[in-house]
Amino acid sequence: MTTITLGGTVDGLGIDLGTANTVVGSPSDGIILNEPSVMLVKAKDPYRAMLVGADARELVGRTPAGLSTVRPMRDGVIVDLDSARAFLKAIIRKVVPPWQLALRPKGVIAVPAGATPLERRALLEVGQEAGLRKVALVPEPVAGALGAGINPLEPRVHLVVDIGGGTAEMTAFCYGGILAHQSCKLAGDELTSALYHYLRAEHGVVVGELTAENAKIHMHDAGEQSLILEGRDASTGRVRLVTLSTDEVAEALRPTTTEIVHALAACQEELPAQAVCDVLAEGLIVMGGGALLGGLTQLLEEASGFPVKVADHPLTCVAEGATRCLSQPEVLSAFAA
Repeated sequence: MTTITLGGTVDGLGIDLGTANTVVGSPSDGIILNEPSVMLVKAKDPYRAMLVGADARELVGRTPAGLSTVRPMRDGVIVDLDSARAFLKAIIRKVVPPWQLALRPKGVIAVPAGATPLERRALLEVGQEAGLRKVALVPEPVAGALGAGINPLEPRVHLVVDIGGGTAEMTAFCYGGILAHQSCKLAGDELTSALYHYLRAEHGVVVGELTAENAKIHMHDAGEQSLILEGRDASTGRVRLVTLSTDEVAEALRPTTTEIVHALAACQEELPAQAVCDVLAEGLIVMGGGALLGGLTQLLEEASGFPVKVADHPLTCVAEGATRCLSQPEVLSAFAA
């Protein structure tokens, strides 16, 4: 995880306020924060952050009485205004020096392309009340493409698949406009949940949320190796170790990944015939944490027929693109709600 407190003048922040992780960029320093979207609060004071980010995530599933961990975002949008305000305010204070807070830096926040007007207004309100000024929104797929080096204003069609913690979005855009869009609510969090339920049903073992999440993440790095998970026997309560092959993990996640493929197929059906040539030449760009899931890119390639490319920085390219929008207002104007 990354956190850098800026020392000089803060000329603006680009923010990817995601369901799983929050990433913040600065025009002068690049990515300055990449932390889990988790906040630790007291039960008696639920809108005051005690810890945020990686420190709060360490307590997921092991909080003492009177404390709880809260995720202010779900499906890429705000769940609770007060929690989101407290979380974003704490995040801003981690990266902006105290003497700079009164100047209220500008902000560009990435938002799901399928967000409703009400969800967009809530995000603007939270950004302003958390200490930003002149808050603007940019669709996450567009920001991700811009962060990956793609010009969303050029007269060519680009197809982006953004698989985050709460949603998977498939978006085709060209010359400053969106041609096709599909959203799937089954994404990273549902993949974790699917693995958790698989372990309980097939192996009779109950594991913690962090254990299931880490197993999903390490599937990308393990190759053909097996994963050893620690948990509790569902019947006896005794400690148990379970060995899973990466193939078995992939099989446990298949129902969820299949839904993502179906959403991509629906997006392809909306594409103009001429757009197919552009996507074949450019490739389908995949970003977000799901881009690192072993076997998923091959599955998308087989299902779509398009070559699939993973963005160079799939976990941070959305924030990088939002940061670039601070100096490219024409992108914000083109894709304004």
